[in-house]
Amino acid sequence: MNIFKFLINFILQILLVTIFFSTLNARNLDKFSSGNYVSNYFSGILSLNDSHYDESYKYLKRLEGLEESHSSYSSKFLFSLINLGKFNEAFYYSKKLDRKKLGNFESNLIIGIYYLKIQNYELAEKYFLKMRSVKTDFILNEFLANSLLDWVSFSKLDFKNAQNRINSIDKSFENLKKIQNAFVHCYYKKPETKFIYEKLTLNEKVNFSRYNYFYASYLFNEGKEKNARKVLNSSLKLYPKNLLLNQLKLDLNLNKYQKKFDCKNLSHVIAEIFYITANALSSQQIYKFSNFYLNLSKHLNQNFISFNTLLAENFYNVGDLKQAKKKYKSISKQGEAYAWYSSKQKAKILIEEKKNIEAINLITKSYEKLSIKNIYETLDYAIFLKNNDRYKDAIKYYTKIINKIEKNHPLYPKVTDGRGVSYERLGEWEKAEKDLLSSLEASPDQAYVINYLAYSWIEQGTKIEKSLKMLEKANNLKSNDPYIVDSLGWALFKLKRYEESKQQLQFAVKLLPADPVINDHFGDALWKNGNKIQARYYWKYVLNLKDTEEELKGKIKKKLLSGIM
Repeated sequence: MNIFKFLINFILQILLVTIFFSTLNARNLDKFSSGNYVSNYFSGILSLNDSHYDESYKYLKRLEGLEESHSSYSSKFLFSLINLGKFNEAFYYSKKLDRKKLGNFESNLIIGIYYLKIQNYELAEKYFLKMRSVKTDFILNEFLANSLLDWVSFSKLDFKNAQNRINSIDKSFENLKKIQNAFVHCYYKKPETKFIYEKLTLNEKVNFSRYNYFYASYLFNEGKEKNARKVLNSSLKLYPKNLLLNQLKLDLNLNKYQKKFDCKNLSHVIAEIFYITANALSSQQIYKFSNFYLNLSKHLNQNFISFNTLLAENFYNVGDLKQAKKKYKSISKQGEAYAWYSSKQKAKILIEEKKNIEAINLITKSYEKLSIKNIYETLDYAIFLKNNDRYKDAIKYYTKIINKIEKNHPLYPKVTDGRGVSYERLGEWEKAEKDLLSSLEASPDQAYVINYLAYSWIEQGTKIEKSLKMLEKANNLKSNDPYIVDSLGWALFKLKRYEESKQQLQFAVKLLPADPVINDHFGDALWKNGNKIQARYYWKYVLNLKDTEEELKGKIKKKLLSGIM
């Protein structure tokens, strides 16, 4: 455990102690203030915060009964249960809380979901009303409670009243209102459903690519296969890397299509609402709550596995690579598109674990298994090879893409840039320069491509004046980028404009203090400006940086002995 995490956990423990004893009722103080109880409670909470749900469940399970004296315990215990997929146990525990009049937001939600799934909408509504009456800190909870109440009421409302309920949703949830409106039309089998879906998915301001999938699925479920395929193909042109759309196309082509979402099934609709909630929470880095709603989504619609991708990403983002890999593995079983996505993510984790050869073998095997290798998958593979120093292999696959696309294709600048960088790393500068120039010709405002080309010229001692002008443009396009600022400073250095160079390089160091090359450049600029003691300080600093390459260390050792001319 690093020192930062240790301090955070230490502070958290102090806060937990304070909260625990301040909320503990006096009548149970003796029972629950023992060292054993306190230890289990703290261990459970810390495990829960770290997304180690099996551990949090183990500790918190030992404390059943604590809910009568410590109000927040039951919520935390329910989080552990749901995130472990123990819905039945969560339901019975929630019913116990209800009998004792100790119900909370989560317990009422879980009971309501239970009745929703067995289509007892009257009881579901009763508990969703109880849920809404509980005040929470999350504004999304209010939206969620109202949405659940709306949908269970639709079983007894006509379309007009149902639509009025949707239209009354707060304007701050405008995009969610549009999604719900599409589902309502579909639920009531309205002929305008197709138009509503079309209006939703053609929104240029918001990426509703996920709902292109629902639109295509709706058409297919209605027996309109020709229209469904048309929507699917046009959607893939807009969102060529969308997992749901790619897998749907593969399933249709292989005659393996299965209905995974039915807008006339309330459980399916609510599952999607939970996914929306989880996605919003994940974007705010509130992963514990996000996982809670994802697992509720899974419970309501076990056929629709898209929640697994977000669940895996959440585990990855909190640093639980073991759980992330486990979830990515489960995703791979859902079809070819998901298998490819899973392999890319697992390979990324393996790279982080310094298992580069294993990562390369994994993604190569996965790529070779693809029945149809489109240009986007090939590009993913080429980028992976390039990023792992397999430049010759990367060039091979970049070239395959270039041979298939025109210069006006959106991918052309990225592909020629990738191949150009690969050629440069192999020392084939003539080919590299040609590709980098082609990339900029197709798309002139690529700041990082400009930087790469200009810096390469500077290092070769050629076209320095031209490079400076290009770097000034790049700096305007991407202000305060440390690498571009460094290149700009280095161009000025090569032009013997030492004072200006020092200013730029000093700023670059401020932006990225631990970069060896930037600090080395700044040291050179300091030396040329007569600040020799400071220059030696920065050169020595570079020697102690863990990312400093041996070649650079050798150059710095020479400069420390004799300086620079």
